Amino acid sequence: MTEKESRMARGLEPADLVLKNGTVINVFTDEMIKADVAVSGGKIIGVGHYSGLEEIDCTGRYLAPGFIDAHVHIESSMLVPGEFSKVLAKAGTLSIVADPHEAVNVSGGAALDWLLSASRGLLADMYFMIPSAVPASDLETNGAGEFLAEDMEKYASMEGVIGLGETMRFLDVIAAEKRMTDKIEIFRDRRVDGHAPGITGGDVQAYRLAGVDSDHECSSAAEALEKLRAGFAVLAREGSGAKNVEDIISGLLDEGVSLDRVMFCTDDKHTAEIKKEGHISTCVRKAIELGVPAAKAYRMGSLNAAEHYGLKGKGAVGAGYDADILIIDDLETVVPSAVMKGGRMLTEADYGKDFGGSVPQELLETVIFGKVTVSDITVTAGEKNDVICMNPHSLVTTHRQEKVGSENGLFVPDDVYSKLCVIERHGKTGEISAAPVKGFGIVNGAVATSVAHDSHNIIAAGDNDGDIIEAVEELRNMQGGYVIASGGRIAGRLPLPVCGLMTDKPCSEVEDTVRDMLDTAHNMGVSRDIDPFITLSFMALTVIPELRLTERGLFDVNEMSYLNA
Repeated sequence: MTEKESRMARGLEPADLVLKNGTVINVFTDEMIKADVAVSGGKIIGVGHYSGLEEIDCTGRYLAPGFIDAHVHIESSMLVPGEFSKVLAKAGTLSIVADPHEAVNVSGGAALDWLLSASRGLLADMYFMIPSAVPASDLETNGAGEFLAEDMEKYASMEGVIGLGETMRFLDVIAAEKRMTDKIEIFRDRRVDGHAPGITGGDVQAYRLAGVDSDHECSSAAEALEKLRAGFAVLAREGSGAKNVEDIISGLLDEGVSLDRVMFCTDDKHTAEIKKEGHISTCVRKAIELGVPAAKAYRMGSLNAAEHYGLKGKGAVGAGYDADILIIDDLETVVPSAVMKGGRMLTEADYGKDFGGSVPQELLETVIFGKVTVSDITVTAGEKNDVICMNPHSLVTTHRQEKVGSENGLFVPDDVYSKLCVIERHGKTGEISAAPVKGFGIVNGAVATSVAHDSHNIIAAGDNDGDIIEAVEELRNMQGGYVIASGGRIAGRLPLPVCGLMTDKPCSEVEDTVRDMLDTAHNMGVSRDIDPFITLSFMALTVIPELRLTERGLFDVNEMSYLNA
């Protein structure tokens, strides 16, 4: 604090800027307090009664701290960090805790280095957890190989790095497997994020004993309560796929337990949804609707995360904190009418700014595989075949054995049974597999994408081999993204050339393209209950029951083994 700042704080001379006559949401005491907020040099100088060289009348409005997303993957926005930050800031999320394991699975340290560099000086502050589970399992082929403790050490003390990312290999953690304990040890004095859906009893205790101190995978209040009682912080998630806020918060309210170690995250949320309904503001609004006192709900969206992750200067409207302030007209709808970042009101010029920055060439050349032929994706038809059955509104599949269409002993896809294909795209094994999938429904065409969690190999589904191959070839030509092929031609394409996951194109352009491609896919028979690209992106993820397909073949998640093993 300088002498001048001291005089401003004591009201002995005008502050540079004062937000006058607002109602401050005091997240320290869960109170609403009518007060002025004095700002100088990007910091809050004081809260009380102040005059300023510039004054903004906030009569009848609420002054809230900028929201914090406690766990999110930048890559899932399909945007580079600068473009994503504009969407976040406009929605009132001014800080995020990011786990970049998607890009690191593809390109390792090179992707992490670029993301750390590209995430500085943006409209939202981006803090990073170093990915702990690259690869997520030993069951498939990623681009980076294994990201080990020795690879992480140099990042532990870097600016913007605050801990170890979600420990998805939770069985290894619980069993004290050395590769995982070595990683946790590096971040012993920092935060270690969890990812352990459904564990209970002694496994919860062992997971906490290992040093993991949060979890965002709770799907019920009972699970959240057990983890809270064990000393975990719980991240209630509300994204595009998983929506857990209502179940968790309503159940915890019924139990009457403290919410001081509960915070909010999105994990993955599409930009179109953010623009329509909000981001962390959605979580705050739902919490209020469920009966959480408003000030406490705002605290769960700000200070709780700041204190847990040690984000100095974030999460509150108070002296010494960063002047990241939301001006909100209606306490319960939680829609910012104005956003202040670092003491400056953001304008449309800020939201339209090009943050630029080049992407290393090696991150633009990650889709590497040979020419795919019909013989590469043939499937033998038996009396009955193992079939992946998709379920509406769910990423969980059902494993069934059913008779499929055939000709000359080979499976022939139709409008009931599509052909699902996975192609290793990192230039390593060249493996390709295919299998019947039920419930996708595409007719006269194919959909393909290079976004396939977590190893991000090529995944495609269609009702004929020609269009499947056409779509896959186009993905290689444009170095990743989304493709629709129909009748031997390309019917839609969204290039995502950065690690095959992101683009530096404007958000509005990406949203328009995705909307058009979704319409095309649905008009080709894909169920309206399915997002064709997002659903496909999870069909190779070997941690979601019951049956998945990787480049190595069909994988039974319940038995944790390949069917052809």
